[in-house]
Amino acid sequence: MAKGIRIDVQSYSGYKAHERPSRFSMGKHAYEVTEIIDRWYGPDYSYFKIRADDGHIYILKYDERLDVWELEYFQ
Repeated sequence: MAKGIRIDVQSYSGYKAHERPSRFSMGKHAYEVTEIIDRWYGPDYSYFKIRADDGHIYILKYDERLDVWELEYFQ
């Protein structure tokens, strides 16, 4: 379980900036997003439940006010 760990994210920007994550890294490890399982939005943030190319499930949070991505959960 992770909570609020800052990560580097490359995201797809379509009709809005940071529309969805496509790749993220923690330290020296980089992961491709293979599936967006779910997403939900708040007034200043977006959450993405994703599966990465390592087979694990992650919840990534994008804080729009601070322009920061965080790892909220790892399974």
